Amino acid sequence: MFEDLSQKLDLVFKRLRGQGRITEENVAESLREVRRVLLDADVNYKVVKQFVEDVHKRAVGQEVLQSITPGQLIVKIIHDELIKLMGTSYTEMKYAPMPPTIIMVAGLQGSGKTTFCAKLALMLKSKGRQPILVAADVYRPAAMDQLAMLGKQIGVPVIVERGKGAVEIAEGAIDQARKAARDVVIIDTAGRLHVDEEMMKEIETIKARVNPHEILFVVDSMTGQDAVNTAKAFHDRLDFDGVVLTKLDGDTRGGAAISIRAVVSKPIKFVGVGEKLDALEVFHPERMASRILGMGDIVTLVEKAQANFDETKAQKLEEKLRKSQFTFEDFLDQLHEIKKMGSLQQVLSMIPGMNKLPANASIDDRALVRVEAIIQSMTRDERNRPNIINGARRKRIAAGSGTSVQDVNKVLKQFGDMQKMMKTFSKGKIPRMFQGMRLPG
Repeated sequence: MFEDLSQKLDLVFKRLRGQGRITEENVAESLREVRRVLLDADVNYKVVKQFVEDVHKRAVGQEVLQSITPGQLIVKIIHDELIKLMGTSYTEMKYAPMPPTIIMVAGLQGSGKTTFCAKLALMLKSKGRQPILVAADVYRPAAMDQLAMLGKQIGVPVIVERGKGAVEIAEGAIDQARKAARDVVIIDTAGRLHVDEEMMKEIETIKARVNPHEILFVVDSMTGQDAVNTAKAFHDRLDFDGVVLTKLDGDTRGGAAISIRAVVSKPIKFVGVGEKLDALEVFHPERMASRILGMGDIVTLVEKAQANFDETKAQKLEEKLRKSQFTFEDFLDQLHEIKKMGSLQQVLSMIPGMNKLPANASIDDRALVRVEAIIQSMTRDERNRPNIINGARRKRIAAGSGTSVQDVNKVLKQFGDMQKMMKTFSKGKIPRMFQGMRLPG
């Protein structure tokens, strides 16, 4: 997420380091580069102009504090201004004082609108709500089928009524939700390939009839300024309450995320960070600004870890580590825990400094998949006692996992090194071999 933007900004900040005072000259030079980087990232040019002016006003003439370099101070100022640009603080959803809460979801076709409806329903369900999904896209039968299938996957009921108009379906869904004791109604409205009058009129009519408590506009973040322009067109007609940015995990530039709040004056409320139905995050401007500047997002990382945290398993693992009894079985459990948190690239992006990896460095989730396949091809006895794995067993494991004997040997060696390291730690010593140590895969 935002790798390209983060790396380019980091290069700009490096040029300021080592100077004793921020001057008109070095600020102007740095901000020219920042301006170019933001424009390359497809940030709205009016937003860039105002942003650079605001940073310039705060930066010029400030004395560099003790132990703080000009580069660090500029980063702090840009961090603060990015937060201000993207919304200052998290904006909560509005809920009805008397259920059900009605949420209307709008957006163009292909933006990820229907999938977002299911993701939101799953998130609300995990928080104790009782959502119901409404398939109101009557022009695309596949959208109704898709929502019904997604609803089944997450265990949330879906209202699908073929042969009726979108407005009639939306109105009827409110009564059905009350009868079924559902406290949140999520209406998936029709999308088009582009903004057109017919679609806008239908959405306006649904809004007038059901009087939603929350209108969310879904947009594909990877479309950059097109996303911002589409959001403005919808906002002028619909006056929505918040924006949802989908496919943010594939957006290396960040133009839509940075621009959209300033252009439509509405907060970003959610971001889609993957294809899985649990890959939805609440949008926090301060955390996103930290990610853009390569500072990571430890708070979100901790929240993800806590959401998948099993205290009993953790205590057992701690005891095993203390007794140097860590096995492939335990390692496989830990791989599954990591996978629940998202892709490896996504998890690592939340760790400060990861933007400083070389531009061509790739984090390949397939490496973990291969390791997992190798471990799963072992018998339970082999996982608990790797020392019994002889040549014949290695061939069998390689064939069963679709890998080579060399891959199996590599995983066994790395795991053996890791066990030695853990034994040394359990004795209170720091091993020399810790330098350059890698986990299997």
